Amino acid sequence: MKKSAKKGILLVQLGTPDKPTTRDVGRYLDEFLMDGRVIDIPYITRALLVKGAIVPRRAPKSAATYKTIWDEETGSPLMYYSVKQQEMLQAALGEEYHVALAMRYQNPSLVDVLSEMEGILLDSIRVIPMFPQYASATTGSVIDRVMEIVRKWQYIPSISFVNSFCEDDLLVDVIAEHAQRHDLNSFDHILFSYHGLPVRQLQKINPRKDEACESNGCAVCRESTNPYCYVSQCYATTRAIVQKLGLQPEQYSVCFQSRLGKTPWIQPYTSDSLHDLATAGKKRLLVFSPAFVADCIETLDEIQVEYADEFKALGGEEVAMVESLNLNPKWIASLKRLALNESN
Repeated sequence: MKKSAKKGILLVQLGTPDKPTTRDVGRYLDEFLMDGRVIDIPYITRALLVKGAIVPRRAPKSAATYKTIWDEETGSPLMYYSVKQQEMLQAALGEEYHVALAMRYQNPSLVDVLSEMEGILLDSIRVIPMFPQYASATTGSVIDRVMEIVRKWQYIPSISFVNSFCEDDLLVDVIAEHAQRHDLNSFDHILFSYHGLPVRQLQKINPRKDEACESNGCAVCRESTNPYCYVSQCYATTRAIVQKLGLQPEQYSVCFQSRLGKTPWIQPYTSDSLHDLATAGKKRLLVFSPAFVADCIETLDEIQVEYADEFKALGGEEVAMVESLNLNPKWIASLKRLALNESN
């Protein structure tokens, strides 16, 4: 705790289990999936679904998966990179700032971290949800929870939020730099795989209700940057990276992973894209996952193991992964700029 600091920066990641055990993973999944912004259905129905079906089935399987990516010394990859990012940003900003890290679900909890920040009597707090593209289930949930906690304080400092940074030029530079570690011309196709969302959440994003989303997002989202639409921001990130790398339209496509349940999610699904590419005779794929600022279970297992095995079973040969932002100094410079509210 830096009691001399006057300005607070709060980095908020999604979360990770404390340990790769069924019990800890179950606790994490329960808190995560019971968030009404994540599964946006009535509470009773959500509780029956999550506590009665999803968590009992998924916790043992997810725990086994977490064990495969868990490091004996550094633990959860997401936690490791998040802590290092916090430390590097603190060093970049100096003693005038107090840089804290919280997880939206599990530990370190927003309640505990904000309680510590409250005790410092900061003049201001800038909250940076660590999600480049805005979605109600991620950035929206972080903002909602922070406001719920802080509104109970007697002294409320000036508080600001980073809504999204989907086209940040330093972020794009890092992703392109990491991509260039691979021989791009040696791949038959390039996939930009983003975390999926239920289509109904896209339909809720416009309060005027004057635009209806199809299963793969409305035409406006696909072709331009609607500032409120997650799909639009995913395509905006893709366009920026593609332009930086000089890729041609036929070289790449966009898809969405991590579907849960049977209701329609944003399409095309990553799994379907793999099937289509394999059917078309593609053998070597390079995958970007620009929805994540640190390698985690979705990049280390879902793409590099699950989808890679699926593609190979269909006749493919290789699925290579572009490393996440992780500890690249340019990414820390991007975070610093977001913290200082400086434009590109």
